Amino acid sequence: MNSNHDNILEVKDLQKFFPIRRGLLKKVVGHVRAVDDVSFEVRRGETLGLVGESGCGKTTAGRCLLRLIEPTGGEIAIRHDGKTTDILALSQKQLKAFRPFMQMIFQDPNSSLNPRMTVGDIVGEPLKVNGISGAAMEEKVAVLLESVGLKRQDIHRYPHAFSGGQRQRIGIARALALEPKLIIADEPVSALDVSVQAQILNLLSDLRAKFGFSCVFVAHDLSVVEHISDRVAVMYLGRIVEIGDSDILYRTPSHPYTEALLSAVPIADPKEQRQRKRIALAGEVPDASKPPSGCAFHPRCQYAKDICKQEIPRLKEATKGTRAACHFSEELTLRGI
Repeated sequence: MNSNHDNILEVKDLQKFFPIRRGLLKKVVGHVRAVDDVSFEVRRGETLGLVGESGCGKTTAGRCLLRLIEPTGGEIAIRHDGKTTDILALSQKQLKAFRPFMQMIFQDPNSSLNPRMTVGDIVGEPLKVNGISGAAMEEKVAVLLESVGLKRQDIHRYPHAFSGGQRQRIGIARALALEPKLIIADEPVSALDVSVQAQILNLLSDLRAKFGFSCVFVAHDLSVVEHISDRVAVMYLGRIVEIGDSDILYRTPSHPYTEALLSAVPIADPKEQRQRKRIALAGEVPDASKPPSGCAFHPRCQYAKDICKQEIPRLKEATKGTRAACHFSEELTLRGI
C-alpha cells in the first residue's frame, strides 16, 4: 500500500469473515471469507471505483470502511488536517463524533428513506443530531435540495411523491448534509433506469467538484464507473485482483478477470461490437467459505498454470499506473478487447 499525505483513506489487509453456525448449539464450523486481505488507498478529491460481480465482497468492504459492519481484522486509517485516525481503534462514542467526516449513499432509494418522514426531516436528521436545528437547519436543507436538482418546496413532501431518481437525489443530499470529506456510494445507480443512471453519475461528478469530497464508488458494472472514477479496483472472491488508473486499466487490463469483465461491456458501434471477442468464463464463482487453493480465479482462467493452483499471487506493478494479482500479468498481453 502506498502511504503518503495525498491519501485521505488507507486500507491495509482488511478482513471480514462471517461465521457459519450449525447444530443445536450453533457451533462455528467454518467462515465465509467475504473480504480477505484487501488493501488500497483513496487520494484526496478522487473517486475510486470498487468493481466486481455479485458476491465478490465489494459492498461488505464498503460498509466495513464506515464500521457499519465490524471488520474481522486489518487497518483503516483516515488522514486529515495533518492527523491520522485509526477508525478501528475508535470507541462507539468517538466513532459517533467522527461520523460527519464520512457518510454513505445507499443502493436502494426506496428502502433507505423513511416513508413516514418528510424530505426536510430526512435530509435534516444528520444536522439535528449534530446540534443544528430551527431556521438554520431548514435553510441548510433547502440549499442541499437545490444542489442535487430538487426544489425548495420539496422539503414538505414525502418520499412516495418522488421518482426513483429523485429519491436517490434525496439520499445524496442527506449524505452531503454534514459536508463529509469521504463518501461511500454503494451501487447508487443500480436500482435506477439507464437514462436516470447517467443523470445521477453526472450529478455526483459535479458535486465532487463543488464540495471536494473523495468517493469510493461501489458497482458491479465496469461501464458505469468508467467515466466517474479516477482509479478502479477490481474485486474477485473477497480480494482485489487489479487496481490502477481508470484510463490505463480500461485500455490495457493486466488481469484475466478484468479482461473478461471488459469484454462483456457493450460498445455503441454495432460493427465494432460484432467484431470484438467476448470471453465467456467457465464455471461458477467458487464458494467463499471454501476458496480454491492458490489464485482463487485459476479454475476459470484460460491462462492458468500449475503455480496458479499453488501460490496466492500478490498485487504487484503490472504496467505504469496499475497493479495486478496475477503470476503472469507482465507476460500476458491482454489487449484488443
